[in-house]
Amino acid sequence: MASFNRRQFIKLTSSGLLLAAAPAWSLPASQKKLGVALLGLGNYSTNLLAPALQDTQFCELRGIITGSPEKVPEWQRKYKIKDANVYSYDDMDTITDNDDIDIIYVVTPTGTHKSFSVQAANAGKHVWCEKPMAMDEKECQAIIDACEKNGVKLAIGYRMQHEPNTRTFGDYRDSRPYGPITGLSSFAGYAGSGRPADNWRMQKDMGGGALYDMGVYAINGARYMTGKEPVSVTGRHEKSHPKVFTEVDETTYFTMDFGNGVTADCGTSVVKGFNHLKTQCENGWYELKPMQQYTGVTGFTSDGKKLSPISKMQQALQMDNDAQAILGTGPALVTGAEGLADIRLVNAIFRAADTGNPVRLG
Repeated sequence: MASFNRRQFIKLTSSGLLLAAAPAWSLPASQKKLGVALLGLGNYSTNLLAPALQDTQFCELRGIITGSPEKVPEWQRKYKIKDANVYSYDDMDTITDNDDIDIIYVVTPTGTHKSFSVQAANAGKHVWCEKPMAMDEKECQAIIDACEKNGVKLAIGYRMQHEPNTRTFGDYRDSRPYGPITGLSSFAGYAGSGRPADNWRMQKDMGGGALYDMGVYAINGARYMTGKEPVSVTGRHEKSHPKVFTEVDETTYFTMDFGNGVTADCGTSVVKGFNHLKTQCENGWYELKPMQQYTGVTGFTSDGKKLSPISKMQQALQMDNDAQAILGTGPALVTGAEGLADIRLVNAIFRAADTGNPVRLG
């Protein structure tokens, strides 16, 4: 990745391309928002997180960390980010002395999450890490340990656990309006034909492929609805574009056995479109369809109820909830332990698909 330094920023400043932001101290102390720096300025940061941060109550966009210096002037122009709050991947360690920045949100390819998250924690900043958390359990634990060592909060970017309709159905696991759960169907995927070979989503060591990218929605959704951990998993890959998907899975089907006769039939794909989470119970069912889109998440029940989608950006709800957890005014909804649990299952499903045998989880 490209990198840049302060000297280049000074040159940009002298050319009038960098704009200063309004000072954070202009707010009364009791109303100060937490300052967020987005690490990685790809599509998700550009088109979703940055806009959502304009609609949050407890946090705001104050900084950027990027390996693409050409993006800096536009971000500063659009969001009035101060020169002092712009960092490269090479000099982000110096952010430790910047009181404007409270949180670093890691929004880079999965294969880089561990190194950037640990670096952010070591800089003394709270860490928000986009899903999936990391490549394996060891990397996830390293992130958790770094945050604990440095006394900072860690949240994983599972926006669906902040989405109101998802949370309503999640509460049904305890209230049981349709009786005990008897089974689930959890599928998350989108239609396509692959990407260029140099795209990180097509590279195994960067966390590309269907199971890491989309499969965690299916996994986390089933775990969330049951409130339980599976005792075993199976897995099976399906290939329709073998010359394109040479390193990563394009479609993976799997089952999760939660014990006591409750199983989740699951699937994920980056070539096939499916998007629902249905919970079967003794006396009916409830379903999110779609269950993980950025907009339009709708709930349906067997007795005719409909939970309409929200109008607010899901990412704004997520970041406000996570900010409140840091401020001590709300619960931590998606911890590092939650992210690690999903990655444990991702790795187990890969083993099951590779061997053709179920993998038991102890």
